[in-house]
This record gives sequence, structure tokens and C-alpha cells, in this order.
Amino acid sequence: MSVFTIRGVIPPMITPFREDGSLDLSAHQANIRRWNETAMAGYLVLGSNSEAAFLNDQEKIDLVKATVEAAEEDRLILVGSGLESTRETVRLTNELAKVGAQAALVLTPSYYGDQMGEAAQVQYFMEVANHSDIPILIYNVTKYTHINISPRAICQLASHPNIVGMKDSSGNIPQLIQFQQVIDRQFNLLVGTASAWYPALDLGVQGAIMALANCAPEACVEIQTLFDQGDRAGAQALYRRMFPVNLAVTNTFGVAGLKYACLLLGYQAGHVRRPLLDLSEADKTAIRHILLEAGLLE
Repeated sequence: MSVFTIRGVIPPMITPFREDGSLDLSAHQANIRRWNETAMAGYLVLGSNSEAAFLNDQEKIDLVKATVEAAEEDRLILVGSGLESTRETVRLTNELAKVGAQAALVLTPSYYGDQMGEAAQVQYFMEVANHSDIPILIYNVTKYTHINISPRAICQLASHPNIVGMKDSSGNIPQLIQFQQVIDRQFNLLVGTASAWYPALDLGVQGAIMALANCAPEACVEIQTLFDQGDRAGAQALYRRMFPVNLAVTNTFGVAGLKYACLLLGYQAGHVRRPLLDLSEADKTAIRHILLEAGLLE
């Protein structure tokens, strides 16, 4: 049974880097203080949009510490702690727990992709959950891992007392329904992309971890608020208005696009870390136009 219920919007926080590639913790905390003014449910440190793959262990620990210091007390602190081996994932998860992480989002291992079938996935998550000091959530992000965790595997994993949910970033609505059919109400099924936010709400999903919440947190929260108030038309209209923004800052322009959108909207986005490339001027113009069209910029 879940030890807590995750309801609402959580951003997979961008990680600000200085021009020389170093971590800018003061900018990170400034962003959190601004996000604290919104009604978001918590923060994910070290997600895909955090450029977590480019961070060393000490940077990860420092980011979690800085997040705990700056976040409001009522915000859930999630951390992305999935690495390729079971042993290293457990080690990192418990290190981050020591500095304030409340739950861990664990990526599906993918390097040996053709050997990561259901049996290997189930064993991996069961072993991590057995040895983790904090609850874990499964992270299904096929875009990056090219690995999909099946509803049949989730059916087995959802019974583990220390596996309290999953973030499904596949955007696959039929599969989302299949996940719902094999879990109980205590299991936190979260969508991982704003492109699925309104359909997921309509299906009864209560929470989301999505890149768009970095730059447009109020809109992401408002979609759920309107839906809960029974204003489905208003919720859907806002969702449709935000859809092109989400497409831009995820699929089209990636992390650099997300950071530039954040910069335009007043956040301290910093630079991307190499080997990611900064945006061209044409791309910057395109993003500005998309934000204007969505009513996020005047």
C-alpha cells in the first residue's frame, strides 16, 4: 500500500548550468522559490529534463540538498535515482534519501535492451524496492530508453509494499488504461507528459510529472483545477492552448528549448551542458512565437 498519495502537478526541474558548464545552485534555488508561489505538489530533482545523465554523484547530492533547503515544507521531494545496475541504483537512492529525498523515481535499465524483458524488469524493480530506504516509483520513458514496461509487469510490481507508483511518459493512452486495470487505488499512476494531461484526468489520473510545468506551472495546475470544478470545457480549452508549447519544449526543441522558454518567462534557466547544443536564433524566434500564441508572453 502506498505510504502517500501523489496528487497534482510536479515539474521535472531544469538544472541551471553556467556558461562554463558548472552547476548554478543559486539559480536552481531561485527557481524553486518562484515555483513555491504556485500550487504545484512537489519537485522532481534529476529527471530527464534535469540533464541528470550529465551529472556526477556529488552534483546530484548537492542538487537534492539545495532543493530541500529551498522548497516549501508541504512539497514532495522526488529524485531520479535510476542507474543501469541494481547495485548502483540502490546505492544512489539511499545516498539521496540521506539528504532529504522522500521518494525515488527509478528509470528502466536500457543499455542491454534486448535482455531487459519482463522477467529482468520485474526482478530489477523488486530488488531495488527491497533495499531502498524510501519508496520508489517506476519510470517508463520509452522516448529515451526504448524500453517499455508492460501492464503485466506492473501488475506484479504494484503488489510490492515499497513500490508506490509509476510515471508513464510514453503518452500511450490505451496502455495507460491497461495500467489502470492492473493496479489498485493506492498505487500512484502519474502521467509524464503534458500532451496526455487532459485525457489522463478524464480517465481518473490524479497526478503528473511534466516538463511543461517548468515554464507554465500555473496553466498546468489550472487545467486540473478547472477539471475538478466540473469545468471540463475550460480545462480542455486550456489544455489545447498549452499543447503546442509542450510539443515545442519536449519533442521539437528538447531541453534547450525548455530552458529558453523558462528564460523568456522569467526563470533562471542557465545553459545546457555539453554535448547538448544551444538553440539557433531561428529556434529562439520560433519558441517566442509559440509562447505568444499561447498567451504566456505579451
